[in-house]
Amino acid sequence: MTGAPLTPPRLRDDCFAMPQGVDWVPVQDALSRLRAALHPVTGAETVPTHAARGRVLADDAIATRSNPPRPNSAVDGYGFAHAATGAGVMRLPLVQGRAAAGQPFDGAVASGEAVRILTGAILPDGVDTVVLEEDCATGAGHVAFDGPIRPRANTRKAGEDVAEGQLALPAGHRLRAPDLALLSALGLGKVTVFRPLRVGVLSTGDEIIAESGAPALPHQIWDANRPMLLALASGWDYAPVDLGHVNDDPAAIAARLDAGARDCDVVLTSGGASAGDEDHVSALLRARGTLSAWRIALKPGRPLALATWNGVPVFGLPGNPVAALVCALIFARPALSLLAGAGWVAPQGFAAPAAFSKRKKPGRREYLRARLNNAGHAEVFASEGSGRISGLSWATGLVELPDGAADITPGTPVRFIPYEAFGLR
Repeated sequence: MTGAPLTPPRLRDDCFAMPQGVDWVPVQDALSRLRAALHPVTGAETVPTHAARGRVLADDAIATRSNPPRPNSAVDGYGFAHAATGAGVMRLPLVQGRAAAGQPFDGAVASGEAVRILTGAILPDGVDTVVLEEDCATGAGHVAFDGPIRPRANTRKAGEDVAEGQLALPAGHRLRAPDLALLSALGLGKVTVFRPLRVGVLSTGDEIIAESGAPALPHQIWDANRPMLLALASGWDYAPVDLGHVNDDPAAIAARLDAGARDCDVVLTSGGASAGDEDHVSALLRARGTLSAWRIALKPGRPLALATWNGVPVFGLPGNPVAALVCALIFARPALSLLAGAGWVAPQGFAAPAAFSKRKKPGRREYLRARLNNAGHAEVFASEGSGRISGLSWATGLVELPDGAADITPGTPVRFIPYEAFGLR
């Protein structure tokens, strides 16, 4: 990539606007609207492949050379021309020398002769088949084995993994350690990737003490959301930006949002996202930003404030840590992935027998803190109270109950989504 990095356009100011008359928004409708409203917002840059883990490809990665580059042996053994062999016991004279990985045989092997060859060695001219060492006897300058041998046995074709000019990995793919191995093997020492998404995290509220363990009065609580959300951003391979904590002071919150819009690609706030007297985040976003307060038919975490502030998307998450995590996993994770250039990601869950009983009313999708017991059944945390933060640590995933009514008894299949499916590790 040459010249200045390309930067995608910012989001439209009205991208989060809901149609007139929309009240409670089903979870799936909210996800669909988010997906339609967003696009990548980071520019691209070229980096060494070995340093690209967690980055998102901005361009297709095309193989510059085939892998393997030449036909080679898949085993240690003896190579020869298949046409010179047949059924029964074969005895072929051995040529002087051998073929090894990184040490090709110097010359050609005549028809009716054989050469010692090791795993990974390029097939010498005249060799198209290899017989396994354990199936051979050698002595007096000859090798013997039982025929017939399958043509091209124990050999690898040039480019049988990936051919030169072939697509190795598509744009939008987030690079993992195995991907770095593939790209390196194909001669791609550098890759064009999106700049890491800069995710600002801001917590608000007079009751919040920014640093855990600092002196706190009985009416105050330590900030649980900010470290959780910063860790999520880091675990999702973004660049977390700590915007700190501010009290319920509109001017201070606005100043911190200004800083977030300047230094970040997206901002996550926690607290003040509803419509109460002290919900200054939503009030500010309504007055100076472009707020769309989405009332999601979701438990826990119904209020979700979505806005742009100085052109930067802001996700106003609930202040309750349980609701904040659920909303971050269900809404922020796929949205941030799309903003980062990696496309929309949906968590992969699976059916598991319930180890609990619950009668659910229709109207809201519910997410229960859950884990699998030794029998593989999904058990849920003892309390559904959204203030029980310990349930987040107790759980290894979420049970998702559908929007409609449900009567769950032990053994009823339910959808279990492990934390790992949300990229939470």
